[in-house]
Amino acid sequence: MTTVSETKSAVANKGWLVTIAGTCALLALGVLYAWSVFKANIPAEWGWADSQKSLPYSVACVVFSVMTMVGARLLVKFGPRVVVSAGGVLAGLGVILSSISTSPWLYTLAFGGLLGSGIGFVYASASPTALKWFPASKTGLISGIVVAGFGMGSAWVAPLARTLIASIGLQSTMLYLGIGMLVVVVGFAQLLQFPPAGYVPAGSAQAASKAASNKQDFSPAQIIKTWQFYLLWITFAFGSGAGLMVIGNVASIVKEQIGLAALSAVAVSALALGNGLGRVLYGVWSDKIGRKNVLLIAFVFQAALIFGLSYVVEGSSLATAPMLMALVALIGANYGANLAVFPAMVKDYYGLKNFAMNYGIVYTAWGLGGFMLSQLTGAIKDATGSYNNAYLLAAAFLLVAAVLMSLLKSPQPGEEPVQAVKAELPAMSSD
Repeated sequence: MTTVSETKSAVANKGWLVTIAGTCALLALGVLYAWSVFKANIPAEWGWADSQKSLPYSVACVVFSVMTMVGARLLVKFGPRVVVSAGGVLAGLGVILSSISTSPWLYTLAFGGLLGSGIGFVYASASPTALKWFPASKTGLISGIVVAGFGMGSAWVAPLARTLIASIGLQSTMLYLGIGMLVVVVGFAQLLQFPPAGYVPAGSAQAASKAASNKQDFSPAQIIKTWQFYLLWITFAFGSGAGLMVIGNVASIVKEQIGLAALSAVAVSALALGNGLGRVLYGVWSDKIGRKNVLLIAFVFQAALIFGLSYVVEGSSLATAPMLMALVALIGANYGANLAVFPAMVKDYYGLKNFAMNYGIVYTAWGLGGFMLSQLTGAIKDATGSYNNAYLLAAAFLLVAAVLMSLLKSPQPGEEPVQAVKAELPAMSSD
């Protein structure tokens, strides 16, 4: 059993083991980001409209984000092994049950509800558990590494799913993926644990002293009293929603807009690789030049990239395989910045003590942003036969997010929320 007296090297190795296990558990859940491959292979005889084809993915995004809050609360009570194991079971069952249905509503219940819940449990546990083992100076790095697992999951799911669908059909493919997901996630869950009581990461004494002096350990009830929370929520919704719009439709975009159906799974994998690498690189970069600066760059760059998709059409000189792969990889990288930098910002602004719950609340923006833009995209495609207006809408949202992000600043000592913390201390101590 791990004790406080372990050597520093042994403890550091344990932290990296927890980080890798959390990353691998999320890597196994790549079915969500590979939805565009499944969507493109839904048989015509099932009779689904394009908006219905987006529904399981859209609902999964919302449920995922809401259940992240539930998972964060359970994490405090039961620990990461139990919560991640439960998440693996829920996610696996969701995909398995999807394999026995051809109804968009049952598919949405299983894929959207159960899979979304399972991913929320795992996602709520992996980063907070790993971050407890490392000093604040590595927040961006560790956060980026762990969430990179989820971002890169579709890099292996997409080509595997496309191969399996071609040989055994969509429903059998979902069955085998669900079984594999359940086994792998539950297995890696057994390697997850919190640091021992009293553990202080090497190099964190100065940062801890600064955090204590600024009194930035906010409770969930206190963060919603800060104006920064609302700007974080809106910018996260717009920034992530734009990327999720492309992720949920990339296979259809490649097939219908560009006429390169054979490259659809490759494009999903390229986007996933960009997504995963972008989380790590932007996370590290945010440690060096600041969280806000990194997100401003990502938002503006992403707006230009998504707007540029409207010019990548069949017959255009831009519609080449290398150009397409580069474009979707960059879109994935800029989307990935959201998932690496926003959790780091929440930790910086509101402290580590209640990080899992606080980020769970902020993370609802990811789910609602993804649901909103995914559903709008499906409706626009049904109405116009093109994704162009959806690209314009997403680019506009990203530019609004950039403007709002430029106004953001960290909660300062002496602001009303901090005074509220002081005022509540006597009441809290008398309970």
